[in-house]
Amino acid sequence: MFGVVFPNRSFPMDISSFSQIDTFHWILDMNTFVGEAYDQVREMCIFLLNNFTLPPDKALAVYIQSPGSSFFFCGAVTVARPSAVLALPWPEPGGELQLTADAVPLSAKIGVSVEDLASLPSLDVTAEKRIERLAMKVGENLFNFMQSFCGVDGSKLVVPMDILDRWFKKFQERAKRDPEYLKGFAL
Repeated sequence: MFGVVFPNRSFPMDISSFSQIDTFHWILDMNTFVGEAYDQVREMCIFLLNNFTLPPDKALAVYIQSPGSSFFFCGAVTVARPSAVLALPWPEPGGELQLTADAVPLSAKIGVSVEDLASLPSLDVTAEKRIERLAMKVGENLFNFMQSFCGVDGSKLVVPMDILDRWFKKFQERAKRDPEYLKGFAL
């Protein structure tokens, strides 16, 4: 039916790695897969296998859940889009995380379900959120840089005229030196 790969973390895994909840729902327990470091798994590739035909009005939706939190939609694959690399922006753990000696530990999960395509958010929403997150992080970087050069004139902040040029040059140089630097902005 489907397979997944966690880039730099796994070989391709098929549906047998997931627990089937019912005919249309599967769960991967991340504690079994990576232990408590689930939040270090930042992306996954999901793909339809060649012998599986999904009706054109259906999709395989992917959700993530941190311990004690609700499921969060990450994206989907369809017959028209049979594979996707999805960001996994793990929500902060929530709820009561205090455990007693006889309690079963809460774990992070990845859920996959067959759903009506029309009921899902636009598949471009995930890309839009990623772009928005990138813009916010770049803006925050610029603000922090400018703030270190600010002076105060009454109720106004005063910055040197060339501050944007200096920031952009520093930003470009760091990106050239350290390819991992920009990846930190994308997630």
